[in-house]
Amino acid sequence: MDRLQSMRVFAKVVEQGSFARAGGALEMSNAVVTRHVADLEQHLGTRLLNRTTRRLSLTETGQHYLDRVRQILSDIDDADALAGAAVKCPQGTLRIYSHLGVGQARLAPLLPRFAALQPNIVLDLTLSDRAVDLVEDGFDVGFFTGLQKIDNSMIARRLATSNVILCASPAYVARRGLPQTPQELSRHDCLNYAYEQVRHSWPVHCGESEERVPITSKMISNDAEVLRQAALAGMGIVMRSSYTLKDDLVEGRLVRVLAEHCSGKLGIFMVYPSRRFLSAKVRAFTDFVAAQFPDPEADPWLEEL
Repeated sequence: MDRLQSMRVFAKVVEQGSFARAGGALEMSNAVVTRHVADLEQHLGTRLLNRTTRRLSLTETGQHYLDRVRQILSDIDDADALAGAAVKCPQGTLRIYSHLGVGQARLAPLLPRFAALQPNIVLDLTLSDRAVDLVEDGFDVGFFTGLQKIDNSMIARRLATSNVILCASPAYVARRGLPQTPQELSRHDCLNYAYEQVRHSWPVHCGESEERVPITSKMISNDAEVLRQAALAGMGIVMRSSYTLKDDLVEGRLVRVLAEHCSGKLGIFMVYPSRRFLSAKVRAFTDFVAAQFPDPEADPWLEEL
């Protein structure tokens, strides 16, 4: 028999003062109650209760054992209550991983709003471009781009689709002009990310067709923010995802180049280990974030321009 259950039966027998009353309280037969106590005594190799036809009494060992059993059962009940509260009431520390650009540009502005709604949750955010294993690294939720590998055992919920666009500062455009066709990019200064596949040419999409346009790099960097700052300074044309440049476009710090074209699309995903047994803090957060992105196929950052 389950030893923990036998402990509960033993404590109830002592509390009620009889096997029969304990059985009634636990909705067990007298025989089952007796068997639980007997099995517990056999496992321990000692008698816990003195039994007579009129009354029960604890042995000295039984008294000491009962004191510990009551503490153990109380601790278990407290642990169960704590776990149950965590499922029902959002609380505790929520560990979040995010791709660096997504976290800085789009996730960071949402966190204060969520924190105001859920004051009992502590937000622990890690930003990085490195690959992570959410389970192994102890994260509750992750935010990935379509360029990152997502474990197929995870739940990956697409939040939005970001167009990869070309932009430049008004000062650069005033000095060098706007290219009117993709081919004219070859005559402009380009601020290039350090991926081999875009080192010498940029993809430009128009409808379903794609053209690779040779480019001249004025700057190459593995840091997207450095390239953005160079573009803001008028150094050249930058190719970035719309979610990273939306604020600059709204404020007029950058303008679209070849606005009717794009250089690809990038999915933005919210990832978590399982839909089953989600804690209240994770469910509250994922529901909140998903509500901010009602159409996963749309580019909300370009729609707002």
